[in-house]
Amino acid sequence: MNQTINDIQDEIIDEFSLLGDDMESTIFYIMELGGKMPPLEEKYKTEENIVKGCQSKVWLTTALEDGKVHFMADSNTDITKGLISLLIRLWDRRTPGEILGSDLYFIDRIGMNRVIGSQRSNGFAAMIKKMKLYALGYRQQLEK
Repeated sequence: MNQTINDIQDEIIDEFSLLGDDMESTIFYIMELGGKMPPLEEKYKTEENIVKGCQSKVWLTTALEDGKVHFMADSNTDITKGLISLLIRLWDRRTPGEILGSDLYFIDRIGMNRVIGSQRSNGFAAMIKKMKLYALGYRQQLEK
């Protein structure tokens, strides 16, 4: 599993390109991805783990294992769960530096904002921001 973050982004772009401009299929696919994610243990579904700025409830928690960030998340809606699953697919078990140094070009390439609308786009941006904040915190921790 030595795929780079960009290799995975290219994979995601390929998967979405198969759906073409069919919005319904694209949304269904995102929901399907969410359905494949393992549920988050109830003990992590706390107020402090909620991603602020999302319409739906999104819980995000992390752990630092061997210098790599391990992300775990859940949501009360399948589409939001699908969105966070894409980010986890890219960033799970990466170093804080890899996460902070990555450029998420797949979002524009698959026309994500067109698919999910402005309200969800704000929530998606909030998920990205929170994940990067975790990475930043871990990087500072590792530099000590």
